[in-house]
Amino acid sequence: MNKTLSLKQEIAYAAGMIGWSTMTNIIIVMLPFFYLPPSNSGLPTLVPQLVFLGAFNILSIIAASGRLVDAIFDPFIASRSDASENPNGRRMPFMKWAILPAMIFCGLVFYPIQKGESLHNAWWLTITLCLFFVSVTTYIIPYNALLAEVTNTPRQKVKLSSYQQVGFVIGIIFSACTNNFADLVQNHFNVADRSESVQIAIWGLCVLSGLAMLMPIFFIKEKEFSVAKPTHVPLWPAIKNTFKNSNFKYYLISDFAFYTALSIISSGLLFFCTVLLGLPESEGGKFMGAMVLASLLFYPLVTLGSAKIGKKPFVLLGFGVLCLIFVTIFFLGKLPFGPYTQIYLLVLSASFPLAALGILPTAILADIAQKDTIKTGENHEGMFFAVKYLFVKLGQTLGIAIFAMLTIYGKDPGNDFGLRLNGVVGFALCLIALLVFSRFKEEK
Repeated sequence: MNKTLSLKQEIAYAAGMIGWSTMTNIIIVMLPFFYLPPSNSGLPTLVPQLVFLGAFNILSIIAASGRLVDAIFDPFIASRSDASENPNGRRMPFMKWAILPAMIFCGLVFYPIQKGESLHNAWWLTITLCLFFVSVTTYIIPYNALLAEVTNTPRQKVKLSSYQQVGFVIGIIFSACTNNFADLVQNHFNVADRSESVQIAIWGLCVLSGLAMLMPIFFIKEKEFSVAKPTHVPLWPAIKNTFKNSNFKYYLISDFAFYTALSIISSGLLFFCTVLLGLPESEGGKFMGAMVLASLLFYPLVTLGSAKIGKKPFVLLGFGVLCLIFVTIFFLGKLPFGPYTQIYLLVLSASFPLAALGILPTAILADIAQKDTIKTGENHEGMFFAVKYLFVKLGQTLGIAIFAMLTIYGKDPGNDFGLRLNGVVGFALCLIALLVFSRFKEEK
């Protein structure tokens, strides 16, 4: 049996998640707000609000095109990683070379060519988004495949998934606090232009992310922990093999619906705060922080409870609570409480789903991949995670696209129906996730 990670190495592994989570969530949280801001934000609109076929605006098409390139690249990098015979391991060498390009292109996404509304900005955004997604995918796919290889038991998988999820939500907090960091830049460095202060804050977060992504590479020697052998199944048959697993299909559909819904919340958070509730944009980071801290209280319950009664009941309960949260979003600003009470009610309710749906799905997928390896004799964990993250990214893209599309129907104070429609769409998505995952067969 291969060695077990020490606590220091588990934390180093989770630090990698902080890095790429911060950068990917900066894209989700800040992209709509930076390029198509609400009228009360103090930021200029940077791309035209052109509408195609009555529903698709230009920002939704750009987001979709970037992810489409990424989606095509996902299985390729997974196949290359699974088949790698590098003496330093199958995963770490890919991760190492991906960090610097991911940092650079994440920052450049928020450096439009012109400071006003322009189609040139749309083209620039499309190119930089594509290059960022390809770079960060080269890190993410091998990173996640590593989890199945450096853990020996289901309990270890849940434990490492828990640390990984803490890293993920820390990344969400950092990205949600972008405007808070921009406030610090404006106040302490005398930067008068709001757009420039946001750009400086994002560059700082990119550098921090890159340093965090180096931690697993510095502290974990892959060959000491992973005994997996390169697999030589060709790319397309390897992809098809994952879909032969019925449990994986149920997992995939529900995961896709969940990440689409989560992306809607992340894209809309600053709009929900400033437009529906009339709160300052800098409050968004505080609310996200409160949600994450509250979710940490549920980690022991989720970890210990899933070991006793199984992972499936906790996942289904998480989807059920999310359904209620999206109903609440539709009525934000109209409930008989103050705006702060409404938003804290929302984020604290979301803390349990954030814990359950953050920790357990990764551990469930690691179980699926490991059982498939035992059954087939082929170590293609990377392909399972590639297909998962292909659908995660498609879901995140669809979430941004849905949010951007619905802004056509109102995104400003007094004209907010488009923002409220996100609650209806999110409810439908979480209900689909719940119904599909109820068919998942969990082995006791």
